[in-house]
Amino acid sequence: MASGYGYSGGRSRCYPFWQEFHKCYALADKPEECVLQRDDYLECLHHSKEILRTKAVQDEHYRQKEKRAKEAASSKKKADAASASNVPRLNVVEEKAKDSA
Repeated sequence: MASGYGYSGGRSRCYPFWQEFHKCYALADKPEECVLQRDDYLECLHHSKEILRTKAVQDEHYRQKEKRAKEAASSKKKADAASASNVPRLNVVEEKAKDSA
């Protein structure tokens, strides 16, 4: 741990986590008893778990965005195929329009 002071001269943001870890480590019979406090302190310093969660959310967002884009392209392709069917080419629609006129 550094001096325990933040940039503005007060306590650093992680100092309370350091105090909990230090207190646990001083009173513990085995260092393994303080794993949770150590993890909290390291997370406060480095934000490694937060970064992993953020990356997972971003990856899922991009995956769903690509899926929606593929579905939109597929439905557009189906609509284009339906509009380019043989019915207008066979003049079936136009003959009925001429007969009714």
